[in-house]
Amino acid sequence: MAEATSMAPVDSRRRRVALVPRLKDQGYAPDQVEKRRRWVEEKTGSRLEHVGATSLPTEEMRGNIENPIGAAQMPLAVAGPLLICGEHAEGTFYVPLATTEGALVRSYERGMVALTRSGGASARVWIDENRVAPVFFLEGVAEAHDFAARIRRHEDDLREAAESTTSHGRLLRVECLPVGREVIVSFCYSTGDAQGMNMIVKASHEACLWIQRHLGGPRYYIFSGYNSEKRASGSLLAGGKGKKVTAGARLPRKIVKSVLHSSPERLVDMWHHTVLGHMQAGALGYNGHYANGLTALFIACGQDVANVANAAVGITNLDLTPDGDLYASVTLPSLTVATVGGGTGLGTSHECLEMLGCAGGGHARKLAEIVAATVLAGELSMGGAIGSGEFVEAHELYGRNRPEAAGRKRAEETP
Repeated sequence: MAEATSMAPVDSRRRRVALVPRLKDQGYAPDQVEKRRRWVEEKTGSRLEHVGATSLPTEEMRGNIENPIGAAQMPLAVAGPLLICGEHAEGTFYVPLATTEGALVRSYERGMVALTRSGGASARVWIDENRVAPVFFLEGVAEAHDFAARIRRHEDDLREAAESTTSHGRLLRVECLPVGREVIVSFCYSTGDAQGMNMIVKASHEACLWIQRHLGGPRYYIFSGYNSEKRASGSLLAGGKGKKVTAGARLPRKIVKSVLHSSPERLVDMWHHTVLGHMQAGALGYNGHYANGLTALFIACGQDVANVANAAVGITNLDLTPDGDLYASVTLPSLTVATVGGGTGLGTSHECLEMLGCAGGGHARKLAEIVAATVLAGELSMGGAIGSGEFVEAHELYGRNRPEAAGRKRAEETP
């Protein structure tokens, strides 16, 4: 009896907890979203005036979010001009960046100006695929080896099973990786212009069911952790998780001096010594601040922002050319971007993709090259600020600490 009495207060508290209203048909109609928002205001004592002031049609949020109450608003800026000489992105671009970090847009814009005045950034996509890697459990090492051999013999059957679930995804190959008596089976796909993770998980699940039905396959988990979805890992450096894309440019000494306030020698020296810091920290790759530009561009263009975790694993390289100019490059081996699906069609996201000429199908590789060139611009500007000792001053001038100072400086610089 004592135990029952002690549990009563807990049950009482649980009964008083109110769940967020689901409302009819999950509540995406404008009046239902407003009703849910009013409920939150009442429960929390907050006022959600700005949250409710959205131009997004709430019915179009279905499939992107649950329990909607409105929309979050972020400052949106544009940086440019950015001249790109890519295979898919060719010309001058003005890049939308959504952020609340002062000095970030100005920094990226400075790098863009340096690249443009130097003749532009070259950009190329090397790999374009995505993957899902379930793990199967075998009785022993010998059985695992035999299982992997059977998988390889039936790759065409697995392709047929996987592609039966989608009209867009295409299974490129299947790779088996042994871990003791377990086998990780990595299904590698082309996903077109979509990020496609949900699509290829469904396709891989169907292929795994085929394995169980026809090969006497053992039990499995659909995720092994090998594919590093939304996580940083060393395996990402080889590529295969999204698009492997590079961007690079030769910057004449005079441009480095006039725009970046540094010299090629100073930037290469800065790169050399900060590589040592990355090594000491056990960093994956080397870069100054990929995540800054990636996040701002992802938010602006309706990308899956959590993929910044894998997309920000990469390598920045700075070299001296024989005649004393600077060659700068970035390699993003696991960049996950899309121009269809997800949030790419919603309101401001679609408009920002239109700014880049990347809205809709056929533009994902173009967007990847623009992202890489943007990241390169950010690396150059940050490197210049560190090499010249201007980093703190720039944040003081344009950041939250002294926003009025930046206004005065811009007024003074205006002819």
